[in-house]
Order: sequence, then C-alpha cells, then structure tokens
Amino acid sequence: MDYLERLCRFVADTQWEDIPQAVRDRTCAIVLDTLPVMAWGMRTPQLQALAAQQMAFGSPGPCWVVGLEKTTNRIDAAMLNGIAGAWLDFDEGNFLANGHPGIQVIPAALAVAQERGLSGREFLTAVALSYEVVARIGMATQIKLIINPHGTFGVVGAALATARLMGVAASEYRNLASLAASSCVATNRHTMLDGATVRNWYAGHSGYMGQMAVRLVESGFTGPSDGVNTTFSLVLGDGFQGEVSVQDLGQRWLLTEGYLKLYPTARYVHSAIDALHDLQAKAPRTIAVDEVADMEVRAYRLAAYLSTQRPKDWFGARFSIPFALATLMVGERSGLDAFGDAAVNDPRIVNLASKIRVVEEPAFSAEYPTQQRVDLSLKTTGGEQFHGQCTITSGEPDRPHSAESLQRKFNDMAIPLWGEPAASELRHAVLNLHACPDVSKLLPFLP
Repeated sequence: MDYLERLCRFVADTQWEDIPQAVRDRTCAIVLDTLPVMAWGMRTPQLQALAAQQMAFGSPGPCWVVGLEKTTNRIDAAMLNGIAGAWLDFDEGNFLANGHPGIQVIPAALAVAQERGLSGREFLTAVALSYEVVARIGMATQIKLIINPHGTFGVVGAALATARLMGVAASEYRNLASLAASSCVATNRHTMLDGATVRNWYAGHSGYMGQMAVRLVESGFTGPSDGVNTTFSLVLGDGFQGEVSVQDLGQRWLLTEGYLKLYPTARYVHSAIDALHDLQAKAPRTIAVDEVADMEVRAYRLAAYLSTQRPKDWFGARFSIPFALATLMVGERSGLDAFGDAAVNDPRIVNLASKIRVVEEPAFSAEYPTQQRVDLSLKTTGGEQFHGQCTITSGEPDRPHSAESLQRKFNDMAIPLWGEPAASELRHAVLNLHACPDVSKLLPFLP
C-alpha cells in the first residue's frame, strides 16, 4: 500500500474511539479558537459585501456564515468562513505542516455537519483526521518560497473531510485526493507583502474547492493517478516525500504540535516579537522609543522574508516584522488596534520601523523548523546595546501559552461579539462538542 492509499485509509477507517484523548481535546481547542476569529473577519466591509453577493446569487441553505445573522448553502458557507478565518491572520497554524491546517478544513467540515445534522463526534473526527492529512502532506513538501500555503494542501483535507461526513465510499478517496490536489490554487506569497487581501481567498478556496472536488468525483470526474505527488513535487513544491507523510501515522499526531496565536500577525513575526520581549525583560531599564538608533533582526529565512519597513495598510502590517516591533514598542494601542490603519499611519511607529532591519541568518534557516531562532540587537542614541533572542516561538508544544492567556484571547474576541453569557455558553459547548447530538442545533446564537 503506497503513501496515498495509507492516508486515504486513515481518513476512511479511523473512528472516534481510535483518536487519543489529547488529540480530541486539541481539536476542540482549535475549533474554539477559530470560531470568534471567523466572526471578527466577517465584520470587515469586504467580507460582508462578498457574502451579500454570494447569498444573492447562490442557493439557500442551513449553514452558518459565522458573524452574520444569515445562513447559506454548504459550499458558500465553507468558502466565506474560510476567507473570514484567515482575514486577520489570527488563526491556528503548524510549523511542521508548512501552514494553517485548521482554517483549511474546519469551515468545510462545519458546513457539511450542519447541513446533515451530524453529531459533534462525527464533526470532530472529520476535522482531526483531515487536519492530520493536511499537516502530513505539508510536512512532506518542500514548498516553493513564492507559494502561499493557503489553498494548497488544504484542498485535499477539505475534500476528504467532506467525503467522510457525506458517506462517500472509501474506494473513491484516492481518486478524490488526486483530483483535489490537482485543483489547488496557484498562490502567491507576495500578496502578503503588498497588503493584497486576495491572499485570504486562498483559505476560502480550500473549503470551496474541497467540496467541489467531491461533487466532481460524484459526477464521474477523475484525477491523475497521484495528483498529490505531481502537484507538490513539481508544480507548487521543489520536492515531495510520500513516505515522510505516513511516518508514524496514527501514532504521532501533528495536530497536537501546532500553535494558537496571541497576536494577529504572520507566525514568523511572532518569533521576532518573542525576541523583543526577551530583550525588554533582560534590559535593566525601560528603553524609550525615542532612544532607539538602530535595531537589527537576524532571523530564519521565512521570517527574514517579512522585512517591509513601511506596510501600505493594516493587512500588510500583519506581515512586517519592523512594523510589529515598532507598534508594540510604542504601545499606544493593543489587541487588533495595534495592527490597524491608525497604527500604520502613526508617525512614531513609522519612524521607529524605519530603523529596524531584518536580515537572514543562514545558520538559523538551517535549524528551522525544529528551532525558530531570531536574534535582536538594539543600539540607543547614547551608545548602549541591548540583545534579545527567541529559539522556540511562544505557543509551540515546547513553549506553550498559558491557559489564562488563551482564555483572555477568547474573551477579548467573543464577548464583544456575543456578550458574556453567550460567549461562556459557546466555550462550554465547544469544549464538550463530543456530546452534541446535532451540530446544526448547537449554537443558535453564533451568527
């Protein structure tokens, strides 16, 4: 049995009872983190405009568009929720997986489960298994630097999650996975640096095209014999190792080795933020913003890529290490506001960001992803020097966030949206989702 057949059998055959408790708990935590992130993304004018157009011309349905008081069909719901979940760059991710598996598979699985009135166990099982497939394909791929991982590996995961929840015959899974892999979008990492929000469509593409792949297979369409290998070894990647994708399959769960974010920025930015916090903690005094003469950030390749000193807008700001360090040092805003348009145009932040240089350190790149090393050196106008370092980014399994900090993130996002009683109910319901008999009736207040 080759690697692709093993991945497909893993999704088809694994039952809830086979999934370790730690994996179940982590799946619930990822879903809990994702829902308010989706809802905040849906508050943006662009998403609301797109949702209005899709629902005006698409067919109706029972599936939530999270953050709106509306429902639609499962394909549109998966697409819109996927876009919304990526919009603020506040969603869960996984270094080993080369991306963000959660937002690729949760919207599709949620929509299908709602449409069919499936149980929480069925939904969580599909999410956990499809997440694992996305993560393992990502781990096995040497993805090209120009490619944004959203809308790539996730199409395969969303397709398999949909197939499992819809009762598609296991004999169709291999063809489905190959067809789905052949339907990946040609993504562009430069969109982040340009502040181009088309990048967020890539995440929505996973849920949309994953479901379309199922529809195509059910209609008799066929994919190549191994679309996964072809796509990720030749088209979107510079190499793919199928055997790596199934190593310790079912024993090691990459789902438990991901991260949740405490800042709405690209994950690679967080390594630099941690280095700044280390510097500030070790400094014998507070360093005033006006004292900073120069700051050098030495980083691994993917972090060094995010070196733009003057982002164009709030979206581009999420992919700029100089901006992130500057806005946090100025400290006049917090939370989502620290990365908003007002911060982008703040003269103090703009001036400080212009003094921050990001360069690649090849030795750090060689250590990635096992370590995510960043060294930060700050010189003051008075000639003092301060240093900070990050080796493992906060939120990784070896350096987990505290339960209190994750609770605070949830409260900060959910309570303004739904109020304290509903937010508390949401938290309790999701953490006990395995006991829910019908996902469609889970949270009537969620929109």
